[in-house]
Amino acid sequence: MTVYLVERSLKGISMEDLGGAQKAAISKAAEMSAAGTDIKYIRTTFTPDDGHCMCLFDGNSVADVQRLNEEAGIPFDSVVEALDLTP
Repeated sequence: MTVYLVERSLKGISMEDLGGAQKAAISKAAEMSAAGTDIKYIRTTFTPDDGHCMCLFDGNSVADVQRLNEEAGIPFDSVVEALDLTP
């Protein structure tokens, strides 16, 4: 699988709503995987001052990651292939 970065502009989102979006992404990834689309939520980084949000997913295509976010009802600005360099 490939790592994909989802960029979002969420200025003004509450921490409760951000947590709900994270839960929706995790749930939708599990649902899609159970249905045969191999995809996994990895993590989110959020900067509250400017509302910039970056989420990482393991998946097989940009289209799969876009579909996950659309079906979960989570807005996004872009989805791009990325390198996760966590030690």
